[in-house]
Amino acid sequence: MASWAVDSYVYLGIATAVVVTFALRATPFLIKTRLYGSAFLENLGKWMPMGAMFILLVYCLDGVEWGSKSTNVAYGLGLAVTIVTHLWRRNAVLSIVAGTVVCVVLATFVV
Repeated sequence: MASWAVDSYVYLGIATAVVVTFALRATPFLIKTRLYGSAFLENLGKWMPMGAMFILLVYCLDGVEWGSKSTNVAYGLGLAVTIVTHLWRRNAVLSIVAGTVVCVVLATFVV
């Protein structure tokens, strides 16, 4: 294959990546302007943080082996602290950090 053919494939691949990346970055802004004030966007903004927390919960608890007492105590109290903190402050970052700190401290030093 000729050198110019290889170069053209590379340039075509780069151009395609640029166009797709730009389109993916611009699309949410275009959709938001059309959906501004709609019930769908308001519901999405209301439920998305809780949905992200639920997905994180399922992902984190999926790999836990609940056989040993030390694991049960550390993860159980970490989960409880996360839930209580989130219900108390309604701050996802604070609740995740608080639960993680409790779980790591218990798993490392106490249990």
